[in-house]
Amino acid sequence: MTPREKAILELVRFSEEEQRIAVEAERHGESGKAKRKIFQKYMIKDIVFLAIITCCTLITGAVMPLLVNVPLFGIIQLGLGIQFSLFPVIGMMKVKKPFALLLQSMFISIFLMFMFPPMVLLIACALVAELLTLLIFRGYHSDWACVFAGTLYMPLTLPLLYMYYNVFYTVSGEEKAAVSMFIGGGNVGLTVGISFAVIAVCFVGSVIGMVIARELKKAGKLK
Repeated sequence: MTPREKAILELVRFSEEEQRIAVEAERHGESGKAKRKIFQKYMIKDIVFLAIITCCTLITGAVMPLLVNVPLFGIIQLGLGIQFSLFPVIGMMKVKKPFALLLQSMFISIFLMFMFPPMVLLIACALVAELLTLLIFRGYHSDWACVFAGTLYMPLTLPLLYMYYNVFYTVSGEEKAAVSMFIGGGNVGLTVGISFAVIAVCFVGSVIGMVIARELKKAGKLK
């Protein structure tokens, strides 16, 4: 092979190498953009997984009918705090897309509203929790964003429930707030104390959910 042919061959190889590097760089760039993108399309498998994780939430929350008749404000949230933060966090860590929590809330509310109508407020609470998470964390790329949303989810029902009993629901024909039916319903200190207790329980449940999801990912069970 003459020196000229060798030079042409080297030039061709160099050109092919440059083209390959450019293609790889473009591919990685698109992948990076996809990761940085906040709003992503949902796939059928995402919705199916969220539906399954919702079933887990509902099954473990079977104690709710027993709590409904306990006259203590916030007792439902206190009794369901672990389950209603643990499983939603696992769902969000698998489907790291906005409105994953909202979808779970819609599935949950379809069943719970027949047992306790105010639980439909979970949808509004999920929406508020998601908007705050997107505002602060710009998505669910961080595991702690899932913990944040999971921790806020159930406690946000407390002010809405309090408003429901004070504004939209009365014990009798007189304008008597139904919140008075609860033990210490008029005691602000007790209400605040229960609220902090619910937040603490939900935070513990969210952290447990994050740890479980991480272990499942390590084991290759939560890809």
